[in-house]
Amino acid sequence: MTKQIFVRALILMSALLVLNGCKDSETAKDAKKGDPALVLDAGQEPREPLRYKIAHGTTTSATMDFGIASLATTERGAALAVTPGVRLHIMSGPSLEGKRGSTRFDVRITKAEAIVPEGVDPAVAQDLNKSASVLNNVGGWVEVDNRGIIQRTELNEAAKRADVPVRLLVMIINARTSLARVILPAEPVGAGARWDARKELVLYGFEVTQVDTYTLVEKVGDELKINVQIQQNALPQTVTFDEEGVELSVESFKMNAAGDVIANLNALETNASASGESTGVINVKTVDGTEKVEIDRAFQVRMTVTYDLAETEAAAAEAIEGAKATQDAEKAAAKELEAQE
Repeated sequence: MTKQIFVRALILMSALLVLNGCKDSETAKDAKKGDPALVLDAGQEPREPLRYKIAHGTTTSATMDFGIASLATTERGAALAVTPGVRLHIMSGPSLEGKRGSTRFDVRITKAEAIVPEGVDPAVAQDLNKSASVLNNVGGWVEVDNRGIIQRTELNEAAKRADVPVRLLVMIINARTSLARVILPAEPVGAGARWDARKELVLYGFEVTQVDTYTLVEKVGDELKINVQIQQNALPQTVTFDEEGVELSVESFKMNAAGDVIANLNALETNASASGESTGVINVKTVDGTEKVEIDRAFQVRMTVTYDLAETEAAAAEAIEGAKATQDAEKAAAKELEAQE
């Protein structure tokens, strides 16, 4: 196996771990298969419904850091340890009024940086930096209800550029659901309540089942302190990347993580951190043959947010007009580019 193909296999498994928001309309399954939240324990009295209360014109800025330590072993006995990382600067909002009381807002990666430790193979560093840089300004919009359940989504013009890898894009816009946007239960709950939120993700073409188990530690005003346990599993499946001449088959994959979330019910994002580990076995088939790769990985993710709540109707209106102007400018630029081509 060439080193380039080997690196692609590593990056693929990183994708399955790290980047879970808005979603492509084809993968936004929160609102399509009944209630995604199942209450396991309603918690202590008094109990109350938990609902987001997003004022129009609200914006949220987030910085997400991912750190990963990996050990990959091939059938030939070769092993490679690598610790790539990525930092995403993300802007969400200003929020607009959606249908039936929902909230709609833009989500955009304003800057993507590779976090590459000293001593990492230059080929790996180059691949990571290239993957990160094409994500600048990529995003779209998402519409969620007052429980955080996705209703509709769409990609922005930057996301449709030819130089943006489609699979990497789908990975990004399936991102951050477990930590950035907690799905709230329908029933009233109190301290100590536990509920599951089930998601069907499509990451790099692979179908992954994810279950997030949330525990409400405490509620102070509109701020929630929550513990989260995350599990991902993928059944055996194969995806072919025709342009690269690579066929990747997952024999097994599972991930477990744990973390803490501080969610403000008035904001579009949360402060959160989590760490975990995963194991996977993947077969990489190229014209040179097929090679099995076993990947063990430990990772950490931290998201730090700042948010601006709409203070007045005038401020909200100004923010909304600014968002619409930006959207119009993007569409005009895209048409001009098409005309030049």
